[in-house]
Amino acid sequence: MSILDTFKSIFGKKEEKPMKNILFVVGSLRQGSFNHQQAENAAKLLEGKANVTYLDWTDVPVFSQDLEGQTPAAVASAREAVLAADAIWFFSPVYNFAIPGSVKNLIDWLSRALDLSDTTGASALQDKVTTVSLVANGGHEQAADQYRALLPFVRTQFVDELTFARVNDSAWADGKFVADEATLAQLEKQAEALLAAIN
Repeated sequence: MSILDTFKSIFGKKEEKPMKNILFVVGSLRQGSFNHQQAENAAKLLEGKANVTYLDWTDVPVFSQDLEGQTPAAVASAREAVLAADAIWFFSPVYNFAIPGSVKNLIDWLSRALDLSDTTGASALQDKVTTVSLVANGGHEQAADQYRALLPFVRTQFVDELTFARVNDSAWADGKFVADEATLAQLEKQAEALLAAIN
């Protein structure tokens, strides 16, 4: 190897950026839910581009200030996962044309100040990049508008490139959500917008 080649090998290498961390929050806790299946579609689109993890929030209790003094273990764990993430991607059903109460409850917990001596202080969600995909049979726009209002209000950086999907008829019989080509194309567009926001 010539001296020139040696210099090229030493100084010509570009440092690879570590992949960002994206936390998936699936708004339906049902095993094999349609939104979880949509999240799996999104995870495939992010392979090799970001590290994907799923938030386990099954045991997060109903919010009460009586519980805040000694933070419940499930809440502490959820906060740690959020703090470690560069972005949060919500995959949400629509209940009665609205954000599911369980998801709103989770966001209520995560938006509380980490230091209770200053209730206006930073929360685990502070400045996190967020986005939302919705799988439901109706009410997408109504629920989306609620997320559009809520997530910026709790001081996240909202990526308003959303994906709406309807549950295919056969899924009610076999449990298999099938995203059509248009949905997958929009999901890919959303994934790219989210990556652009954190890179």
